[in-house]
Amino acid sequence: MSLYKSYGGNKRHEIIYKVISIAFLLLFAVATLFPIYFMIISSFGDPIEAGAVNYSLIPTKFTLDSFKFFFNYSEYSVRWLLNSLLIASVATISNVVFAGMAGYAFSKIKFPGRKWLFFLLLIAMMIPYQVVQVPLYILIVNIFNLSNTYASLMLPTLCGVYNIFLAKQFMSTLPTEVIECAKIEGCNQFQIFTKIIVPLSKTVLAVMAIMTFMENWNTFFWPFLVTKTMDMQTIQVGLKNFRFANTTYFSPMMAGATISAIPMFILFFSLQKYFLQGVTVGAVKG
Repeated sequence: MSLYKSYGGNKRHEIIYKVISIAFLLLFAVATLFPIYFMIISSFGDPIEAGAVNYSLIPTKFTLDSFKFFFNYSEYSVRWLLNSLLIASVATISNVVFAGMAGYAFSKIKFPGRKWLFFLLLIAMMIPYQVVQVPLYILIVNIFNLSNTYASLMLPTLCGVYNIFLAKQFMSTLPTEVIECAKIEGCNQFQIFTKIIVPLSKTVLAVMAIMTFMENWNTFFWPFLVTKTMDMQTIQVGLKNFRFANTTYFSPMMAGATISAIPMFILFFSLQKYFLQGVTVGAVKG
């Protein structure tokens, strides 16, 4: 009888624990999704109500006028989207190539100073992003005179330290015997990387591509610093043009934000499994 009561008590505690866990996860999901929900419903508001914000959680009117207003507001609205797409795509491709090659070199090629150089990269990764903005701005704008150019937007994003670390940690787990066999067959380092390492590292390279594209698509601070004209702005910087000193075109701004979020939604839902793998891929001990 006592055993039955003990079993029943444990069962009730387990049910209570599951109910509390589910309730907490639901609250967390609501808190996470609410800004996205509010952005989307606000984008269907009336654009003529400049500066007016509708705080109703259930929209009373659906109209596409704010989306039309966004594209008609400036001749550069489509240019902002294309600029963001170009910059994010170049950054993604270059990081996959250069960070992948650097990760292979640090993990499988023995050269003098390898450990110390990788140690310096780890130190650089610990420096906050905002700290390096001033010297980077001086280097790009004052020394190289690349202000308001695509080069100024792309050069700082060509290869990220975190991506090198991610590639190195993953490639360290690959069997060295395969590389030795390829050397015996006469393959050089470039052939080993392209024909052996890359096919075996598709998971980590895909994670790097996803994270890099998202980061560069959503970035605001650096493009805001180095761009001077509207035709060179990205979509995130361009949205600030809908805000003035005395009024804000709120619904068109939300319409633009919704449009800029569509690639992220497509990227996430189509490659969701790589996001889940990316949570642990950098934690593999090399």
